Amino acid sequence: MFKRITFGGAALCGAVLLSGCANQMSQRSEHEERIERKLLEHSLQIDVGEPKVLELPQRRVRVHEQKNFEVTEFEVTRRYDRYTPYQPWREIYEIPLGAVAVVAGIGANVVNVFALGNLPDSVTHDWLSYGVAGLNPFMNVQSNGRAQQNLASISEVQKDKRQEYTSLPWGERPVEVKAGKLTHELTTDRNGVLRLNLLDSPFTEQNLTQVGTLHLAVADEENNVRADASLLLSPTLRGKLVEAHELIYDDLEDDEVSEWVHRVKRLSELGLEEEASELEQSLIELTRNDPELQQEFLKALTRDAGRLVADPGAK
Repeated sequence: MFKRITFGGAALCGAVLLSGCANQMSQRSEHEERIERKLLEHSLQIDVGEPKVLELPQRRVRVHEQKNFEVTEFEVTRRYDRYTPYQPWREIYEIPLGAVAVVAGIGANVVNVFALGNLPDSVTHDWLSYGVAGLNPFMNVQSNGRAQQNLASISEVQKDKRQEYTSLPWGERPVEVKAGKLTHELTTDRNGVLRLNLLDSPFTEQNLTQVGTLHLAVADEENNVRADASLLLSPTLRGKLVEAHELIYDDLEDDEVSEWVHRVKRLSELGLEEEASELEQSLIELTRNDPELQQEFLKALTRDAGRLVADPGAK
């Protein structure tokens, strides 16, 4: 029985000797700010412009995404317990250095008496602390280089709470445009502008004479948000679209200059001045490599259509 107790005690002492004690150090704190954003309201808005009835084939439609947030700011403090982990082999040099430090610390405190307490704590106090820790075979001296830490606590203090409103363009996002039985998917530009042009693809492949309304829709499926809007097509515009499509897209290269001028003039007469100017510039570019034909076309535009066109060759 005595032998077993002796053996158990020796084993326990050996375990303590090997594991040692961690040298606790002063706590360390970290401070940071955390912002919490809670979405209160999310909506989409389609601005089709004025008037609500389309009289011209082109229209710029603006789409915005609006969000209302509750923003809360917190100051977060994390506190860490720091310690120097025990390593037995360090006692080989810490014990003799500790003895020297104890002697030096005692001497420094004696000198400090005569110095009226003017010696710094790093001499009178720290040398003694280092020496005692060094002489302790179950503890290493403090070392910032080997220090480890464990999270001890986290505390949060609310600093501010406010509401923030944002209105951003629905940039480069899809917009569904339903014209009659067909639905087309178009895309806004980076400023959230959708450029509708009923004389451009995909509407050129569709007969719009029987379509009275364009239905526009945008959706954010992730947040289950949707917006809708409508644009009416005037009967006058629907009647112009067929003729305008022929004037713009029928073959140009085999026509005479007089036919080119007629097309530009007729588009202008229909009130489609933007389309007339675009066709005019396209024909000027088409004749760029034939200066004589280009000059004939420009003179005919001025003479027969009454249009003032800058000579692209003039300096």
